[in-house]
This record gives sequence, C-alpha cells and structure tokens, in this order.
Amino acid sequence: MQYRELKKTGEKISVLGYGGMRFPQKNGKIDVNLTKAQMLYAIDHGVNYLDTAWLYHKGTSESFLGEHILKNGYREKVNIATKLPCPLINKPSQFDEYFSKQRAKLQVEVIDFYLLHALDGLIFDKMVNMGIFNFLEKLKKEKKVRYIGFSYHGNAEDFIRIIDSYDWDFAQVQFNIIDETFQAGINGIRYAYSKDISVFVMEPLRGGTLVGKLPKPVERLYASAPVQHDAADWALRWILNHKEVTMLMSGMNDITHIKNNIQTASTSFAGGLTKEERIIIKKVRHIYNKMLTVKCTGCGYCMPCPAQINIPNAFKALNDKNMFGGYRSNVDYMLQAGIQTKDGKAHWASSCLHCGKCERACPQFLPVQEDLKKVTAKFENVDAKVISKLGRIILKNPVKK
Repeated sequence: MQYRELKKTGEKISVLGYGGMRFPQKNGKIDVNLTKAQMLYAIDHGVNYLDTAWLYHKGTSESFLGEHILKNGYREKVNIATKLPCPLINKPSQFDEYFSKQRAKLQVEVIDFYLLHALDGLIFDKMVNMGIFNFLEKLKKEKKVRYIGFSYHGNAEDFIRIIDSYDWDFAQVQFNIIDETFQAGINGIRYAYSKDISVFVMEPLRGGTLVGKLPKPVERLYASAPVQHDAADWALRWILNHKEVTMLMSGMNDITHIKNNIQTASTSFAGGLTKEERIIIKKVRHIYNKMLTVKCTGCGYCMPCPAQINIPNAFKALNDKNMFGGYRSNVDYMLQAGIQTKDGKAHWASSCLHCGKCERACPQFLPVQEDLKKVTAKFENVDAKVISKLGRIILKNPVKK
C-alpha cells in the first residue's frame, strides 16, 4: 500500500480509503459477514482510513463499524472518519447530540477525522450562524477528535470562501475523470493544497459510471494504450496522478474489486501517467460528457421518494440507453419501475408528485423533476405499460403446472 502524508502533521494515510456508503446488502440490510470479511481484508492489506456517516445505510453504517470492525486490535490499525449531518441540524444543541450518539454507535472515545457533511454555501452559513466553529474547537481541545474537515457539494466560489474561513485539516471533494472541473474542481483542490489543507477524494468511479460496461468509443480509447489497464485502474491512477490528492475513497463491496484497488493504490504515484495516457483520459472525459444524459452518481440521497420512484435506477436506465443503445435499458426500466416492485404496483417516473424533496437532497444539484420527464419520454410508451401490467399479473398469479 502507498501512503501519503497529511499536509499539517505528516501523519501517513493510505491513498485508498474505504467508503461506508455502499456495503454489500442482504434482505435490505448490511450483509454483516460479507462486509466484515471484505473490510478486514482491506485493513490487513494496508488500508488505514474508514469513512462513514450518520446518514449511510439508513443510519446503520456507524453502528456496523462499532460492533463488527473496530474490535480485536483493529481500532488501533485504522483512522475512523464520520460526519456531522449538517442538513439535519436546526439548532446548536444538536451538534453535541449527534456527536455523542456517533461516538456511542462507533464505540470509540476519539473520532480521528470529523467532517461537516455535505456543505454548500447555504448550509455552511447556517452552521456558522449557529456557532459551529466554537463547537469544533471544543471537540479538539477536549481531544475527542483529532482532525477537522468537511465534505463539499457546492460551487467553486463557495468552496474557496469556506476554505478561507477556518483552519481546516482536510477537505473532501468529488473528483474523477468526468468531474475535473465540477463543484470544487481541480482549481479548488489546488487552492486547498496551497493552504496546507489535505484533499480527500470521493466518487472516484462516479458511482460505478466509469467501470463495468463501457461505451464502445471509451473501450477503443483504452485499448489503444501501449500498456493495458482496466477501467477502474485508469480512473484511480488518474486521480492519484495528482500530487494534491492525499487519499481517495472507494465504496467497495466486491472482493475482486478490493484486491484490484489495493494493487492500483500500491503502484500509482503522483506524476506517474505518461503524456499519451493523459491525452487518452482527456478524450474519454469528452465522450462521457457528451453521452451522459443525467449526471447522477447513484448516491441515493434522493431516496426514498414519496411517490416510490426508484430515481437512481431510472437515471441509470436513461444513461445506459444513450451510451449503449439497444433495448436492454428499456427492459431494465420496465422491470424496476413497472414489474418487480415491492408493493406490486407500478411506480413510473411520470408518477412524480413534484414535491421537490429529491432536488433539495441531491448533492449534485440536479433538476431531478425535469430529468424524470426525460425518463418518461424515453421509456414510458403504451407498449411498455401494457407489458409491465401483464408482468405484474403473472408475478401475482403465477401459472400453475
């Protein structure tokens, strides 16, 4: 495993962090045995940063770590990071309420890295007006946390303003092949680095968009390289090529992916990409930006939807249709929205109630309601609804032999 130093203290952090938002699931809950085996494997092979949050896995991610990971000597091997759920905070007394509950769920006395979660300009101003800086200073003085930072989902201008507002230890931003200039972007990353603030990267694979089945033009570009790498390797190597990045986090849930990511993290260094490889990635970025209809990362912050629309799956189907063509995405959409639903009823994109809950929650600031109309226009014709209705009838009343 490769390690990079925190800018202000020189403490070494593995360049690969383990994200706690996309653990394997079983019957709608964290698959304890599988997730534990995968996470302990990663720690045993050098990963020393575990990231979680109050909101992850419907509030169970922190408890899982406390009950199953941070025991039997593993607490001493890792840094634990969690986040104050700023969007849920309405009064100053909630600062300590949430923090105390988080320590109890994690079963730790000290939280190594504590973040203000999902900041943008408005949420940051709300927190400042409630006295968040005094609370953070108190936590550090009492040695209940070691490092203070924030995760960011706002515009570039507010990122600079937030960086300049406090003596942060680190900042966590979205950065990947597609999102080079999105939100904080590369300029924000470089600015933070110039202020001796360590930069942690989230969404390195953009919620899986950059791996798995690839658009044919992207496949051809990667295949043209003198040295072959898989798509995840390309994406992670590009991020680690930046000296300003201390660590990237991956929400890993497959042991093969974990092993591959550890291998990449052990062999990818700042400035390691060749000129030819950088040109290939620039062309790949251009292709994705042309082909992605909706810039959804699949984070699920918009869920649950009051109309029971599976918003991330709907947008995935739309993007797949544009990138790959064919009829497969039509079938996928019919299955998830019109046939294989939990209550046996259809929940089409056109079922949108226009309540706006999804848009208020979306860290990408997507016009979700307008984008759902694109899903409707692409998939919800008469044939799709008739086929889906028949499918629901068959599932409810299977043919008996």
